[in-house]
Amino acid sequence: MNTVPYARTECRTGNPGFHEVMCLELNSVEAVQKALATQRYVCEESLATAIFLALRLPKPLLLEGEAGVGKTEVAKVLAAILDTDLIRLQCYEGLDVSHAVYEWNYPRQMLAIRILEDKSVARDEAMEEIFSSDYLIERPLLQAVRHKGKAPVLLIDEIDRADEEFEAFLLELLSDFQITIPEIGTIRAETPPIVIITSNRTRELHDALKRRCLYHWIDYPNVEKELRIITAKVPGISERLAQQVAVFIHQLRREDLYKLPGVAETLDWAAALLALNQQELSTEIASATLGAILKHQEDVQAIRKNKLEALVSTATAASGS
Repeated sequence: MNTVPYARTECRTGNPGFHEVMCLELNSVEAVQKALATQRYVCEESLATAIFLALRLPKPLLLEGEAGVGKTEVAKVLAAILDTDLIRLQCYEGLDVSHAVYEWNYPRQMLAIRILEDKSVARDEAMEEIFSSDYLIERPLLQAVRHKGKAPVLLIDEIDRADEEFEAFLLELLSDFQITIPEIGTIRAETPPIVIITSNRTRELHDALKRRCLYHWIDYPNVEKELRIITAKVPGISERLAQQVAVFIHQLRREDLYKLPGVAETLDWAAALLALNQQELSTEIASATLGAILKHQEDVQAIRKNKLEALVSTATAASGS
C-alpha cells in the first residue's frame, strides 16, 4: 500500500486507498473544516467534504469558480496544515511538456559526451549514460512524482488557460500518479501527491479529466461568510467597517460590470481602508479606493457616476450607522 504521511501523529487503516492522516485531526469533515479555520480559511461544509474525500479516497480535487474566490488558497492552506511542500504549476496558453514535466540538461549532456569520447566509451553506452535521470531538469509535475518523504500538495493552477493537448497529457498522471519519459521509462510516485486543480472556467474541460477528479464549485460568498472572511484575514479592522465592506461588495456584484470583484479584491479593499485609518465607509473614501476592487476603467466610471452613493448608503445603513 502506498502511504502518505500527513502529519506527526499518524495512523494506519485497512483501506488500501486511504492515505495516512492525523487520526485525531483529519478523520472527519468537521475536523477538516476546523483545520482550515486554523489557517484563517473560512470554509462551508460542502467544500470541507470535498477536501476530506480527496484525501481519503485519494483523488485529485477539481475546484472551479470565478477568479479570486479562494481556489488557489485551498492548496496553500492544505500544504500548511499538512506541513508538506507545495508544488505549483501555473498553466498558460502554449504550456508544454518541457515546461510542465521535464527537459534534458543539454549543456551538461554535451559536456558529458566530450568526456565519454575522450574515454573511448562505446556509443550505446554513452547514450544510456547521458539519457539517465541525472541529466533531467525536473519541472513541477515530475518534481511531484519524484518527491521523497511526505506527499506534496501539487497545485495545477488555472488549467483552463492551458491547451487541450496538455489537458490530455495529464490523464496518465491523474489516473496512476505516474509519468512516462521515452528515454527512461515510466516513473511512478512512491507517495502520490495531493492534487488540487483549479479552473476559472474560461473554457470547458474534457470529461475524461473530470472523471478522474472530485469536483467542487466555489461561488462568491454571501454577506455573512464574506464578513467572516474579512474579520479572519484583516486583523484590526472594526466589526462595523468589515460589515460595511461585506455589504458594499455584495451589492456591487449585482451590478452589470465587466469583471466582478472576488474575495481577493474584498480583502485588498478592507486592508486599504484599514491602512487609511478608516472606521466608517463614506462616498469620498470609496471613490478614492475603487481601484482596489474594480480593475477596468469602464467599471470604475460607471459606479462612480451612477451607483456609488447608493451602494455606500446601503452598506452604512446595514451596519446601523
